[in-house]
Amino acid sequence: MNLALVAGEASGDLLAGLLLAGLKQRWPDLRAAGIGGRHMVALGFQAWWPHDKLAVRGYVEVLRHYREISGIRNALADRLLRERPDAFIGVDAPDFNLGLEARLKAAGITTIHFVCPSVWAWRGGRAKRMARSADHVLCLFPFEPPLLARHGIAATYVGHPLADVIPLEPPRAAARKALDLAPDAAVVALLPGSRRSEIEHIAPVFLATAARMARLRPALRFLLPLVPGLRAMTEPMLGRHAPGVRIDLLDGRSHEALAACDVTLIASGTATLEAALFKRPMVIAYRMNALSWQMMKRMAYQPWVGLPNILCREFVVPERLQGEAEPERLAADVLAWLDAPARREALAARFVELHQLLRRDTARCATDAIAQVLGQA
Repeated sequence: MNLALVAGEASGDLLAGLLLAGLKQRWPDLRAAGIGGRHMVALGFQAWWPHDKLAVRGYVEVLRHYREISGIRNALADRLLRERPDAFIGVDAPDFNLGLEARLKAAGITTIHFVCPSVWAWRGGRAKRMARSADHVLCLFPFEPPLLARHGIAATYVGHPLADVIPLEPPRAAARKALDLAPDAAVVALLPGSRRSEIEHIAPVFLATAARMARLRPALRFLLPLVPGLRAMTEPMLGRHAPGVRIDLLDGRSHEALAACDVTLIASGTATLEAALFKRPMVIAYRMNALSWQMMKRMAYQPWVGLPNILCREFVVPERLQGEAEPERLAADVLAWLDAPARREALAARFVELHQLLRRDTARCATDAIAQVLGQA
């Protein structure tokens, strides 16, 4: 089996790595190449380009990198049309992958899209584009296949792979021991995102929020997991925005931080679902370039942005976006969770139900679906 894959950022690399593990069980001699990161490479994936080349969010930011990203997509398409893999699997990154998939599908290469773009939340016009691009869509959430069926798109609900790897009972004690945290310490995890643009726009606000909380409650401990390559960009910010505050920078280890913390201040994205699977209360925040924000606002279809709220269909956790994401308000939201143990327990119970809904052995379900699409069930 010879497959091509593209994962466009850290969360896509993680999802693709979990998928590759299942694919290699079905096809031990699997060959896979394209664009990916360290989780994929660890499973034998050949990365022709690193995934962080595509880790750009927001219209203005994409325009700055358009020429480079467009050149990569054209070069990759040309190579795949020459080598003709058995199938192409685009993992998330719809702005990059859907156009690539359309070109490959038109040339007779089977195309599969893993992770349904959030047409139910943003930019519904993508549904028509998906119909032209993907032979099949692997969906992480149960309500997505019926929505896609209305547009004539074949899809399978495979559950969310993170629900398989994150335990139902978070390993809080073990994580605290590994991170040298006292069992009774009050701990806040800061997760400002995995893209350079997110560090630029969100990390300063999160650090200023930590500084405010530290003034109000000096005993608080702060954890800041960083994806590889962003430490050098983030470290100087500590002195500017949180001088004198003890913030432990972690290389990766976001799951340990989520397991160990009492509450997390977190950027909107896949990480919010990870926090929910770790049963952690959170405050979701996001900032981006002002022009990108105005364009995004006009395309929103529902009142929620964070995945936990979208899946629960209500505001179970606060969302503070753009102008509302300011240190005083964020600090108040975080401290409110710390002061409400009964509210935290009720939320954890809600997240257990969500976890059980999404736990489907995604690697096996996705591999079975791929095999069916390829006529090898």
